[in-house]
Amino acid sequence: MADKRATLDELVGELRSGMTVGIGGWGSRRKPMAAVRAILRSDVENLTVVSYGGPDVGLLCAAGKVARVVFGFVTLDSIPTDPHFRAARQAGSIEATEVDEGMFYLGLLAASQRIPFLPTRAGLGSDVLRVNPELRTVRSPYDDGEELVAMPALRLDAAIVHVNRADPAGSGQILGPDPFFDELFLGAADRRLVTTEAVVSTDELVGGGPLQTRCISRLLTDVVAETPHGAHFTACVPDYGRDEAFQKAYATSAGDPEAWAAFASRYLEVDEDGYQAAVSEGAP
Repeated sequence: MADKRATLDELVGELRSGMTVGIGGWGSRRKPMAAVRAILRSDVENLTVVSYGGPDVGLLCAAGKVARVVFGFVTLDSIPTDPHFRAARQAGSIEATEVDEGMFYLGLLAASQRIPFLPTRAGLGSDVLRVNPELRTVRSPYDDGEELVAMPALRLDAAIVHVNRADPAGSGQILGPDPFFDELFLGAADRRLVTTEAVVSTDELVGGGPLQTRCISRLLTDVVAETPHGAHFTACVPDYGRDEAFQKAYATSAGDPEAWAAFASRYLEVDEDGYQAAVSEGAP
């Protein structure tokens, strides 16, 4: 099996300005935050970000890296809406494509199956079609002739997900209770990028939990980078929970240029060694 290990900077070096990038995880849970910080340090910009959004989306919006966000929600879980994302929407600095969560899932599923769309009742009778006039409906070819929303495939240039463990070939293990839709992000993408708390041997991965925890196939991985605390300040259970104090400092920096500058310079623009030192200090 091929060894797909790379450094974090090499992983992020796969990205180019103008790409459509999917980011795995859910809200403020198991987001590939080390990769997000590396994007902030890079010259990559003008991204279309596709995400069940959390602080990944908010940080990239606050740093001016985003042209468009495709999302079902953008939340910090314990804080209902990411305030940096809200500020970007209110300022009109980004384009926003908001769809039902189930529609979002079907868009990823369609892309991973290489089909142009999937039909759904989700969105009917709501403002989803009004605020997204590019969406189309289709008639069932069967006797009932029901009208359904045709959710288009969410095709990605690249996807980034974070897992608890991975082997050098890129098989990934998610030990927490919610695997979310990470395998669909990878399946929908041309380049599949995985960060992990720890790279372990394949034997250790196979023996390290029930079969259903090994939900990322090496066939869906092009690059894997070891990033301890790589989801901080989001949760990556059972390795660690969400850092609520850190998240609060992030949230309160929205709308205050001085607070944002201080937060960004201390925690986001440093290299990984510096960031790990800040995390170990426990300072928000």
